[in-house]
Amino acid sequence: NMNSIHEITPTLYLCGVAALQNKESVLNKRIGLIVNATIDLGNQSWNGKIDIVRVPVNDVPTAQLSPYFDKVADLLHKNCQNGTRCLVHCVAGVSRSATLCIVYLMKYHRMSLRDAHTHVKSRRPFIRPNAGFWKQLVEYEKKIYGRNSVKMVQSSIGLIPDVYVAETRNMVPFFGRSRR
Repeated sequence: NMNSIHEITPTLYLCGVAALQNKESVLNKRIGLIVNATIDLGNQSWNGKIDIVRVPVNDVPTAQLSPYFDKVADLLHKNCQNGTRCLVHCVAGVSRSATLCIVYLMKYHRMSLRDAHTHVKSRRPFIRPNAGFWKQLVEYEKKIYGRNSVKMVQSSIGLIPDVYVAETRNMVPFFGRSRR
């Protein structure tokens, strides 16, 4: 369910803003840190029970999320190490927050970009970082590992990560087919 909080690791959770309306479920998960990856959504008050960090980035391909990659991954790691559970959210829990979770898995769980994306998608099936964030993820992977597991490829809708090519390969278009 799009409005649920999804467990990415035992100490890392991902959601969209709708899931925060249910304060009970957030508190029941014993979340100690929330990363709010939005520009427009105010931080909710948790009466000092939860620390909140804002990553003020828009969900557009031109937005620069990569300057926050290490800061957020390091913060998540430090908290997770102490046993603090962390929740990363944006508006929909699809692009910005998913990107930040992928970065954390790459940096601290030694996963390739491809594996980190596959893992996060297995936990929250509707994640879909925008093409600009993918480009930044590809550059980040190259920076930390010296090689890439995902590459950007040309498509009818512009540059996309090759993982999307594989995802769409088996889809049958129902437009433009000749009628016999």
